[in-house]
This record gives sequence, structure tokens and C-alpha cells, in this order.
Amino acid sequence: MSGPSPESERSPLSGRPARDPGRPGTLRIAPSVLSADFGALAEQVGEVTASSDWLHVDVMDGHFVPNLTIGPPVVASLRRHTPLFFDCHLMMTNPGKYLQDFADAGADGCTVHVEIGGTSELIEQMRALGLRVGVALNPDTPSAAVAPFLEDVDLVLCMTVFPGFGGQTFMAEVLDKVREVRRAVDARSLPVDIEVDGGIDAHTAPRAAEAGANVFVAGSAIFGHERPWEAVDQIRRSIPERPDVRSS
Repeated sequence: MSGPSPESERSPLSGRPARDPGRPGTLRIAPSVLSADFGALAEQVGEVTASSDWLHVDVMDGHFVPNLTIGPPVVASLRRHTPLFFDCHLMMTNPGKYLQDFADAGADGCTVHVEIGGTSELIEQMRALGLRVGVALNPDTPSAAVAPFLEDVDLVLCMTVFPGFGGQTFMAEVLDKVREVRRAVDARSLPVDIEVDGGIDAHTAPRAAEAGANVFVAGSAIFGHERPWEAVDQIRRSIPERPDVRSS
């Protein structure tokens, strides 16, 4: 495993400094811009910057998932408005074609889906660009699909809804898979974050944490709240401290 780049290291291809994602395994709250008001996106991101750890950027191509969202130009625009670590979830059939553009736009980490194949090549490409590397699993994809890559990635995203739209109901049956990934990561003492995305709020986050997740993506629960920054704090407070899910 080549491992994540140090904060001070610059990508040889993008030439940009990497932002610190924090210590692997620590608790992270990542508001999802999918549920923000796109007419006031910079303002919405500004409202959660002080209380959040990462910003989760949902990229959908209208092909891998039945929805179309933002691309590198919006990432570049947001980059000027917040110092948060950009966690870009690429729900795309051909993410390799755009990884350079996302790195240049200011993405810090990119996550690709194992379902599209070519995972080893995509991991190598992301490493070369100085990106933090993530792989994602849809709810019906078994944990065995990411097992061969655990030593080569920084993050595993277990989707707790089927990707494509915000505001869906949390799928509790995915928690068994979260436990499987956590056991595999801990058994090898790997510095890998486990992320959950879909239906995450102050009620479901503790259940996901108990299963072993430490990065929590929340969209409508945060940006649908009258005071989004308070929603971030509520989710953070709902998660009990434990040895493998620690606050930084």
C-alpha cells in the first residue's frame, strides 16, 4: 500500500497541496451538498464549515445513477469558499476520464464504485494525482467486492441507500456489511476510514457507529434543518465515543 500523501506533499500531476483529512478512524461529519440549496451553495457551505470535518460532494453522471448533478467547475467554485476537506463521491460509469479535472478543481479525496470495474487502475490513477482514495459499495454489493483492495485504499463507503437521490430512508440491513468491513480492517490494523451515506441523522448515526462506521455523510438532515450547523452538532453528539470511533 502506498498510503495517503502527507499534508505537505504536492501531487506530481496537480501541483496542489493536500488538505489534511484527519487521523484515520476518527469521527468525521461530512455534510452532503446534494441536499443544499444550489441557488445559495456557497452560503450554505459557509454555514456548516465551522462545525463540519469534511464536505461531501455528490457527483452523478445520469448513467451509473438516474440523476445528474455537479462537476469539476462547481468543485472549483466551492474551493474558494471553504477550507474543508473535499470528499468527492463519483457515482459515474467512467470516473477515470475526470479524475484529473477533479484533482485540479480542488478535490482532496475521490471515491469510485467497485461495481464499474477497473478498480486497481483507478486506485493507481488517484494515487498518482495525490488524491485520497476511496471505494464505494451499493447496498446490494457484498463486502467481498472490496476485500482485495483494503490495503490500497484510505476509505470504504458503504451506501446505506441506493445512490441517485437524497432524502431516502436508511437501510439498516447494510449495517451487517459495515461490521464485516470493520472486522476486516481491524484484523489487519489498516488505516482505513469506513463511511456511511444515506438516511444518516441523529437517530441512525449511532447505529452505524456501533457497526463500525466513523465517517457520517448527511444531507437532508443537515441542510433541511433551519440551522444546519446545529444539525451537524446534533449528529456528532448522538454518536457515543468508543475506541474505534474517536473524536479528533
